[in-house]
Amino acid sequence: MEILIKEEYDISKDRISGKIRRGSIFIHPTDTIYGLGCSAIDSSAVLRLRELKGRVAKPFSVIAPSKDWIYENCAITENADRWIRQLPAPLTLILRTKNSEVAPEVAPGIKTIGVRIPAHWISDMVADLGFPIVTTSANIVSGDFMTSLDDLESELKPGIDFVLYEGEKKGRPSKIIDLSEESLQVIER
Repeated sequence: MEILIKEEYDISKDRISGKIRRGSIFIHPTDTIYGLGCSAIDSSAVLRLRELKGRVAKPFSVIAPSKDWIYENCAITENADRWIRQLPAPLTLILRTKNSEVAPEVAPGIKTIGVRIPAHWISDMVADLGFPIVTTSANIVSGDFMTSLDDLESELKPGIDFVLYEGEKKGRPSKIIDLSEESLQVIER
């Protein structure tokens, strides 16, 4: 498992982008906590991530490469538009999909997706990739979320190709804003 700080990532950007395109599973920082990720358009990578995390069917969220991507792939109401305009932010917006570019394994059997654009350099990385990445807390289902390498669960380590690390995170998981129905639902975690 390779561990890179931001400056090492900057030097290795093309190599790391290639690893993501080839299906690597990795840990990444956000504006809240560390996430476990992979390409959201690679079905086999998403299935491997599901197996590693122990999450059989519950949907994953994605970090979108841009607001344009959200507008192109999700059904946007006036209310949703108001929330999208607040991005980047520590929010996950649950939106109905219309012509989703993500692998069906990201949100199996449902027509919604959680989208993020963190207020963090990881959003620039995803924008450079040009496609979304899966983002889910870096833990086994029901485990504590990762805030530093010290909390990285040993069961995850063999399945992780690399970690983008920036020290201890003091945040909490993002606030979920469910915009998929008529009435807005806010979920604090």
